[in-house]
Amino acid sequence: MSNVRIVTDSACDLPAEVAEEMGIEIVPLSIRFGDEELIDREELTVAEFWSRCVNMSDLPETAAPAPGQFEAVYRRLADDGATGIVVVSLSRALSATIQSAELAARSITEDAATELDVRVVDSRTVTMGIGTIAIACAKAAADGATIDEVEALADDLAQRTRVFAALDTLDNLKKGGRIGGAKAFLATALSIKPIIDVTGGVVAEAGKQRTRSKSLAHLVERFKGYEGRVENLAVLHADCSDVDTFVEMLQPHYDGEILVGEIGPVIGTHGGRGTIGVAFHETT
Repeated sequence: MSNVRIVTDSACDLPAEVAEEMGIEIVPLSIRFGDEELIDREELTVAEFWSRCVNMSDLPETAAPAPGQFEAVYRRLADDGATGIVVVSLSRALSATIQSAELAARSITEDAATELDVRVVDSRTVTMGIGTIAIACAKAAADGATIDEVEALADDLAQRTRVFAALDTLDNLKKGGRIGGAKAFLATALSIKPIIDVTGGVVAEAGKQRTRSKSLAHLVERFKGYEGRVENLAVLHADCSDVDTFVEMLQPHYDGEILVGEIGPVIGTHGGRGTIGVAFHETT
């Protein structure tokens, strides 16, 4: 009997209790503050990350896990009885994380002493977009799906995952050199809130709103365009005090449970504090 397990990385922003309940293994990326390197969620909590960022003039950097980190997880799961592993990875277009997962899978395959089938899937998305794919795959595996079926599901969901969000500040884009200081100052003065969209594995600008309340209303209106064609809805947020309000705004337009995940250092470094959005799978 096959025993398929799901592995992902810490860019998924899954709540720890959900990952534990579903048996999803999370390989952490690292965050560098100058010469100091910390392991995401293990040596640096999300709250500590946001606290550090408040007074920093430069953005921290993120680093992909080493192949050995993935290989250690693969071998541990094999020792625990796994016969197959499906890895749901952060978008290849945004990170070298998937390359480490693939190198580790190759090492396992070339080891004649280890009978473990490892498949690596590019989620083509970020944050809870990755998380919702991992959850769906974990549920399928728990229901007895084969590794071929779980891999096919991950590939299918990667094509149907939608993620869009509103940024609350342009500070991180300014610090990262992606927007000039004068433009950032003007945008801040006008309370402009950029809307972003994840398409084809990359993050793209998808408009702007003038205030926070208008940006939330815009996200809800856009979500309503998918009404009746949504499954596995999640809300993602970066230390937002208004996340409960946003969830309440979405609830009349979705029958199921709305999972809430907090954006951590990997994605938060680029989006900035106050980023809020949705992730879901569009049904056909």
